[in-house]
Amino acid sequence: MGIRALLSEPLAKYIVQKQREWIERSVEVQEEWRKRLVKQAGATQFGKDHFFRDIHSYADFRQAVPISDYEDIKGYIARIKQGEENILWPGKPLYFAKTSGTTSGTKYIPISKDSISNHIDSARNAILNYIAETKKAAFLDKKLIFLSGSPVLTETGGVLTGRLSGISNHHVPAYLRSNQLPSYETNCIEDWETKLEKIIDETLGQPMSLISGIPPWVQMYFDRIIERTGRQIKDVFPDFSLFIYGGVNFEPYRAKLFESIGKPVDSIELYPASEGFLAYQDSQYEEGMLLLLNTGIFYEFIPAENYYDENPVRLSIGEVEVGRNYAVIINSNAGLWGYSIGDTVRFVSTNPYRVIVSGRIKHFISAFGEHVIGEEIEKALQYAMTRHPEVEVTEFTVAPMVSPAEGLPYHEWLIEFAREPASPEQFAQDIDQKLTELNVYYDDLITGNILRRLIIKNLPKNAFINYMRSQGKLGGQNKVPRLSNDRKIADELSGLATS
Repeated sequence: MGIRALLSEPLAKYIVQKQREWIERSVEVQEEWRKRLVKQAGATQFGKDHFFRDIHSYADFRQAVPISDYEDIKGYIARIKQGEENILWPGKPLYFAKTSGTTSGTKYIPISKDSISNHIDSARNAILNYIAETKKAAFLDKKLIFLSGSPVLTETGGVLTGRLSGISNHHVPAYLRSNQLPSYETNCIEDWETKLEKIIDETLGQPMSLISGIPPWVQMYFDRIIERTGRQIKDVFPDFSLFIYGGVNFEPYRAKLFESIGKPVDSIELYPASEGFLAYQDSQYEEGMLLLLNTGIFYEFIPAENYYDENPVRLSIGEVEVGRNYAVIINSNAGLWGYSIGDTVRFVSTNPYRVIVSGRIKHFISAFGEHVIGEEIEKALQYAMTRHPEVEVTEFTVAPMVSPAEGLPYHEWLIEFAREPASPEQFAQDIDQKLTELNVYYDDLITGNILRRLIIKNLPKNAFINYMRSQGKLGGQNKVPRLSNDRKIADELSGLATS
């Protein structure tokens, strides 16, 4: 066993023990963080504007701090970008994480000196949990690849600015840098396809043991390697034993990814966001990811069905229930207050608090009142794929067809198959049947002849890659929305498919 693997075991044991201590006090720990955050930010501009000095309870906090999104804090961010200090959090941010917004254009999410450990330590601790549970650490002594955005940073108002994955790249521990791939120079390449070819040049022939990235871009990496070598990944990288991923639901990609690999490998799911690192898979044997309640974030949760109410109920961690979907609201030591990150989660356990990401609050289809969410369409597709094991899906998205040329409206599923179903009609019927079981409103619309059953539109190879390229979002941390309540994405995909 190499030195890295040897030293990781006592550290893993220590981290897991400290984790157990705060897990046993989860509700108290969250209340302690609420008090600490309010106290530290009392003299900031936001704290003064919202009378933090008068907050003495969670009820006071809910009264003083409104639910917000980026548009609501844009004025504060603008002042930070102009060089002002003590606006959302004491001092100036250490970084701005740039991320794409749908209505706000580019977002500049602050990362403070206090909050950077949330991003860096959480990623490390996910791996240490794995080592503590499985006793597998040998992978640390071989090559590790992190498919990420460029680490090149610019300045905005004196604040270093870049993509979150690129920022994180600057904080890879020194003891791992010597076996990290790709090289810094390759990581700095902006064009994804050029970068991908260089990554393959650098990684072929190396003893790769860990691969990390968003599943569709890892799949693209695997596809290019197989095209070059004619071999499965297990034969190209016989030491590959651990896959780390986040950003999207893994299930629609699992079959094709593992077929490309050619053998089972362990995996760790992460829940990182520019706004904070929220959760990670702490066990190979338990469902869901451990919500990180002791890393500088005070969480609130709004039942998803009440999110758009005028005064939605806001719940603290001790008030959530297993099985319900909640919109995630964070208050953090990066200076985000009452901030809706746009995701919904569902708790699968409250001892400890474990979640799965169930969708995006703005990503749904409700053109007819059905309110179909991401989790439901992913489950429906997964069900159909288990009934049609020959099927492999490269990528997909769903949109309403409100005014078809003839017949009733329907949901259109735009799917790029790696392997098509032997019976396309039965495959579509199985998806539809499962969706009616999962969503009573959709079922009512089908049985009431308001909607007809879904229709699948086959897209040619690379349709989604071409779409992302056309949007300037190929590679990195970018993802195609699973579903939309309009046809903007669907029509552009259809146009690319026929052009």
